[in-house]
Amino acid sequence: MTLTVSIVLHILAAVVWVGGMFFAYMFLRPVAASQLEPPARLTLWVGVFKMFFPFVWLSVLFLPLTGYLMIFDVWGSMAATPLYVHIMNGLGIVMILIYMHVYFAPFKRFKEAVIKQDWQEGGRNLNIIRKMVGINTMLGLLTIIVVSAGRTL
Repeated sequence: MTLTVSIVLHILAAVVWVGGMFFAYMFLRPVAASQLEPPARLTLWVGVFKMFFPFVWLSVLFLPLTGYLMIFDVWGSMAATPLYVHIMNGLGIVMILIYMHVYFAPFKRFKEAVIKQDWQEGGRNLNIIRKMVGINTMLGLLTIIVVSAGRTL
């Protein structure tokens, strides 16, 4: 894979993931939470997550793959990599772990609760997901700041 292709795929994966979380957290959530009753709101979120999460899985695959390809292509080793890249790598790993937790724990319980029409349990799990997505959104934005500013230091 060429350096240009790695950069393009890396940036696209980051934009889709972080941008999607930002949109969902800052715009879709307030509207869905304020205008829909629990059955409709929770059903909406199941549909949103089912459409968004496959793209997050692609991001989880492409971000480390392209990131490490660029590291070894540009700097030759992790030891020669600038600090801002190490910070980006660390934040990315934390974000991936948070996403995997969301997907395999509260999202799984959330989908099951909605299927059973247990709106209270669904709401509890959606709240957990909301908090984790909020954390990941902030980490994603911080990562973008680190990478943007880090190159100039």
